[in-house]
Amino acid sequence: MHFALTEEQQMIAETARNFATTELAPVAAMLDETGGREQLLANLKQLAALGFMGLNIKAEYGGTEAGVVAFSLAITELAKACASTAVTVSVSNMVAEVIQAMGTEAQKQHYLPRLCGGEFYAGGFCLTESGAGSDPAGMKTRAVKDGDHYVLSGAKLYITSAEYAGVFVVWAVTDPAAKKGKGISCFLVDAGTPGLTIGKAEHKMGQKASATNEVHFDQCRVPASAMLGAENDGFRIAVAELAGGRIGIGSLALGVGLAAMDYAGRYIAEREQFGQPLINFQGLQWMLADRATELEAARLLVMQAAWLKEQGAPFSKAASMAKLFASEKANEACYTALQMLGGAGYLKEYPVERMARDVRITTIYEGTSEVQRIVIARELIKELNQ
Repeated sequence: MHFALTEEQQMIAETARNFATTELAPVAAMLDETGGREQLLANLKQLAALGFMGLNIKAEYGGTEAGVVAFSLAITELAKACASTAVTVSVSNMVAEVIQAMGTEAQKQHYLPRLCGGEFYAGGFCLTESGAGSDPAGMKTRAVKDGDHYVLSGAKLYITSAEYAGVFVVWAVTDPAAKKGKGISCFLVDAGTPGLTIGKAEHKMGQKASATNEVHFDQCRVPASAMLGAENDGFRIAVAELAGGRIGIGSLALGVGLAAMDYAGRYIAEREQFGQPLINFQGLQWMLADRATELEAARLLVMQAAWLKEQGAPFSKAASMAKLFASEKANEACYTALQMLGGAGYLKEYPVERMARDVRITTIYEGTSEVQRIVIARELIKELNQ
C-alpha cells in the first residue's frame, strides 16, 4: 500500500499548516472568548482565496480540484489551531460537494463559484430537527407544491454557520404519505429568502466561534428550480453526504487531538518536578506513547476513508470507522493532555482547556459514536450475507 502524498497534497497541507500557524493560532483564544465574528469572517475570506472552500470541486466552478485526501489533510491542519474555523470550512465544503454531485448545471454555475470564491462566507447544511437528529428520516419540515413553487414550513436545529451562510441545503418532506424516508426532497434556499429566519446563537461548551443556530421556515417560498436532485430522493442524498462529512469531522478531531498532545509533550519536557523534567517519568512517557499510537491509527483510518472516496469506491463503512475511532481517541488525547499539565491544564491560560471543550462535540455531530457503530455493523452484516 502506497502512503506517500502527492506533491499537490503536500503543498495543500503545508499551506494549511502555515495559515493555521500564522493566522489562526494567534486569535484562537480570542475567538473562543468573544466569538470574534469579524476576525472569523476575515479568516474565511482568506481561506477561500487560498482555495480551501472548494477542495474537491472542479476548477470550472471555481474549485481547487485537489481531492478528498487533500481536503482531509487541510481540515486536520486547520483544526490544530482553531476547531471553530475548521468545522466551518468542513461543512462549507460538504455543501459545495452536494451541489456539485446533485445540482443542475444552472445550480452549479450559480452557487459553486460563490461558495468557493468567498462571496458566500459559508454554506449551511439543514438536516437536523428537534425530533430528527440520529433519525433524520423522522423530520417534520414540509415542502408543499404550489404552482411552480414549493412552500417550506418547519425548523432545523444546530445548523453550523447559519448566521453567515449564503445558501442552505434544506431537507423537507414532500410526500407525507410515502414510507418513512422515501418522501423527502432537498432544496437550495438562499439566505435572505422571505420566510427564512435565523434563531439566536446557541451558547455552547466549545467551538464557540462557529455559529450554531436554529433555522426557521415560515411559509418560505422557493421556485421549483431550487430542488436539488429528484423529488422524493432527498434522504438518499443526505445519507451519501453524511458519509463524506464524517471524513471531515474525523480529520478535525484528529487535528485537535494531535495539537493537544503536542502541547502536553512540550510542556512536560520543560516542567520540572522532583529535580528533573516530567518527561523523564515513565508514567507520562506511556501516556505519550499510547495516545501517539492511537492518533496514528486514527490518521490511517481517516486517510483510508478519504482515499476510497477519492477513488469512487464504497467508503461508508470506512468513513464511519474513521469518524468513530478518530473522535473517540481525540477526546482521550485531549483529556490525557489536560491531565499531563496537572492544575495548569484546567486554566484558560493554557490551550488544552479549550481543546478539551472543542473536541467533545466530535463524538456527537455528523452522527454520534453510537450511530457510527450502527452503520458499521449494518455494513458488516451485508458483507456476511453476500
